[in-house]
Amino acid sequence: MIIIETNREKILSISNLSMSYGDNKVLDGIDLDVYKGQIIGYIGPNGAGKSTTVKIMLGLVDGYQGRVDIFDQDIAKSDDAYKARIGYVPENGEIYDNLTAQEYLTFIGELYGMDAEFAEQKARMLADQFGLSDVFYKRIASFSKGMRQKVLIISSLLHDPDLLFFDEPLSGLDANSVMIIKEIMAKLAEEGKTIFYSSHIMDVVEKISNRIILLSDGKIAADGTFEELKEKNKEGTLEEIFNQITGFNEQKEIAEQVVSIVKEVGR
Repeated sequence: MIIIETNREKILSISNLSMSYGDNKVLDGIDLDVYKGQIIGYIGPNGAGKSTTVKIMLGLVDGYQGRVDIFDQDIAKSDDAYKARIGYVPENGEIYDNLTAQEYLTFIGELYGMDAEFAEQKARMLADQFGLSDVFYKRIASFSKGMRQKVLIISSLLHDPDLLFFDEPLSGLDANSVMIIKEIMAKLAEEGKTIFYSSHIMDVVEKISNRIILLSDGKIAADGTFEELKEKNKEGTLEEIFNQITGFNEQKEIAEQVVSIVKEVGR
């Protein structure tokens, strides 16, 4: 696991955060402080409230109870200026297929207040590093899933944000690109950037995070380094810890049933 020294400058603070959709309580009293330079592995089962928490912090969802402070601003009362210091890679990011990578990234840069010429120059340099130099001026409609993901990652970094939210950022990437992104996250944290990393790939979360937060049923069920969680739960891997805390231990039985059903087909 990557260990990065963090100072105690608070980047984000959540107090008693709750959120309901009708009768369904998605978040139930979340309290959380996040500090500069931390890589937060933000995990939990589907429906645990991870995406809702992130969308609230991004200002995409309102109607919540509690308080969220980012960069010492209560986001419910402040303007949107804090968003200029945030980068975001959504799990299912929409991208303008009819634009070229150059057009899209320049457009994103301008949305963040960058000069168009500077945004294009910086985007082209980043595209070169991500192996996209040959397609930089081609339409995104022709891109593979991995290429699109690289464009989304570049768009999240282009304006040099202080706080990054990565939701399954490795989706569609080849093995070499995965290694590069992992190193980029470590370097960004060394530079004082704070990263929320959400993924279902437990071994990656285990390796890159210096703090892991596990949500279950809208509450924080675990919070600490991987070593701390392992010591507390007496399990060897993050996947095993995850299963123990969330109470899921039916994977072998389900797998046996699936294989049994598959073998019966056609008999």
